[in-house]
Amino acid sequence: MLSFERVKQSLESAGQPHVLQFWPELCEDDRNRFLQELAQLDLKGLKGHCERAAQAAASPCASLDQHIEPVPPNFIGSVRKSDRNSLAEWENEGLLQISENRVGVLLLAGGQGTRLGVQYPKGMYNIGLPSGKTLYQIQAERIHKIQELADVKHGSKCTVPWYIMTSEFTLGPTETFFKKNSYFGLEPSNIIMFEQRMIPAVNFDGKIILQGKGKIAMAPDGNGGLYEALMDNKVLDDMKKRGVEYLHVYCVDNVLVKMADPVFIGFCVSRGADCGAKVVEKVSPTEPVGVVCRVQGVFQVVEYSEIQPETAELQGPEGELVYSAGNICNHFFTRGFLQDVTGKFEGQLKQHVAIKKVPFVDTCGNEVKPTKPNGIKMEKFVFDVFPFSRNFVVFEVVREDEFSPLKNADGAATDSPTTARNSLLAQHCRWAMAAGAMLLDEQGNAHYPTASVSAGNNPHLQCEISPLVSYFGEGLEQLLKGRTLPTPFILDEKVAKELQAK
Repeated sequence: MLSFERVKQSLESAGQPHVLQFWPELCEDDRNRFLQELAQLDLKGLKGHCERAAQAAASPCASLDQHIEPVPPNFIGSVRKSDRNSLAEWENEGLLQISENRVGVLLLAGGQGTRLGVQYPKGMYNIGLPSGKTLYQIQAERIHKIQELADVKHGSKCTVPWYIMTSEFTLGPTETFFKKNSYFGLEPSNIIMFEQRMIPAVNFDGKIILQGKGKIAMAPDGNGGLYEALMDNKVLDDMKKRGVEYLHVYCVDNVLVKMADPVFIGFCVSRGADCGAKVVEKVSPTEPVGVVCRVQGVFQVVEYSEIQPETAELQGPEGELVYSAGNICNHFFTRGFLQDVTGKFEGQLKQHVAIKKVPFVDTCGNEVKPTKPNGIKMEKFVFDVFPFSRNFVVFEVVREDEFSPLKNADGAATDSPTTARNSLLAQHCRWAMAAGAMLLDEQGNAHYPTASVSAGNNPHLQCEISPLVSYFGEGLEQLLKGRTLPTPFILDEKVAKELQAK
């Protein structure tokens, strides 16, 4: 470990001597802990990091309107617009790759649930489903099911390894949660947890923020910290050892995510892609999601704040938005591409500014919880590698089937536990009715299989189907056709066996 004098000298050289202002007040244990934390910082790069953060926060985003164009149609696949044969071929290709142990999934789970209002990892959150399942359990069960579907089709005994990128905030609680729940029936050796790096938060003057007298305010380096974390933790070596060639990367908070989606995997593999992005059609020009497009001929995600309203509102001949490909943090990468990124391009990833409310201690050592943003957190984004792709593709999916994020506490208009829960239950109602079941809501009103999609959005209809029974609505007809189901109704493995026996 670096000596106190060395650390002090490095902080002074970086223009950050205030970091040690409370050193005389710390006890021996706190001093040792603080020194250990400081020694882990990139002290050489600290001056540059702090200066770049302050400059970036003070500089408005440059408009990219003159340089952008939508993704050309020949780079896009679509669930809505493709014929059944194409979708079936892609699914078959994906299931084949899964059956041969060539597919892994990687979960981005390093962020804190600050906006959600909880002090634990989002994956542990219970959104209020009739079953009480958490996001982690739902995702684990989808891995179970996709392995089973591939095995049944190809007579295999396959494994989809689950890589989980955590942070200093989320690693311990996540490990404990998985152990407590017996890894949700998955083999522990196939769940690989690793940490992303942490970087200091900085105020608008470019000074490191002290969270306590002996503690720097640190934050994960964004989901684009994935690439350094892959190197730090030798994750690509593990993938190579297992024979994993394709990786499905996704964010923890999407309750509708299709783990190792065989249609998406199959589409990307059949197109020879090294990098791919799932997108949904934007609901409006002002929806705050990034847009997948080309900038001066290079694929990338442009944030909604970087496009002028008149550009965002442009419409095509059918009245559709020209820039409609909403990014949902759901990506395909080949292992070879990730090796190129970590070996050649990681240092070229740009950093993005996040202005946040960061708790701090003032010059008198008093703890302060700010009421307005006071700090800058620099983040990298996972999609910033798109420009390095040699063969990039986009895959459009249906929002109601695949995208309902959990970001805000209940009471918010969008992306709350209530909206996430309703999205999942509505989807399962649609599945049950498509399989030929009639649903009775809590008032005793009947909803028939011929009902429109909107019938699945009735808040009085609560139908939950375990991922262990059906991955994406398949296999339900033999269980549910012609049945009348009073809701709330939970179709789990036990109920499925009972229905089969009738």
